[in-house]
Amino acid sequence: MNTGSDGPGEVATADDGAKGERALGSRAPGFIKARRALHLSWQVGVFIVGLAVVAAGVIMLPLPGPGWLVIFGGMAIWATEFVWAQLVLRWTKRKVTEATQRALDPKVRRRNIILTTVGLVIVAALVGVYVWKFGLAMPWNIKE
Repeated sequence: MNTGSDGPGEVATADDGAKGERALGSRAPGFIKARRALHLSWQVGVFIVGLAVVAAGVIMLPLPGPGWLVIFGGMAIWATEFVWAQLVLRWTKRKVTEATQRALDPKVRRRNIILTTVGLVIVAALVGVYVWKFGLAMPWNIKE
């Protein structure tokens, strides 16, 4: 059969495009996985710690703090033990990588720079009009 090449062929593997990714499943130590009750307790502990971290991240979303970073940290804690969290983190990493690649596209960068410049010009114009009309007085000190 002619494959169109003179060299030896490559062996195809079914790895779903997962290059360098760890296998799915629990990362608990072997002695914990060996005992069902201990492993279940371990999973409950990991779930509670992950839930506390995710809840702290959700609280930080409207408050000052790195909310999304903490939420992803809680997901990473869950991913040490639960396959569903590992799949969510893999999907998130893939989407962030794709968004990064799109943002580095020269056309997109040019558009973002233009939009940012236009926005800054508009804000500067509004601040200029405010200062021209009211001076440097704060809005709550204006008597009009």
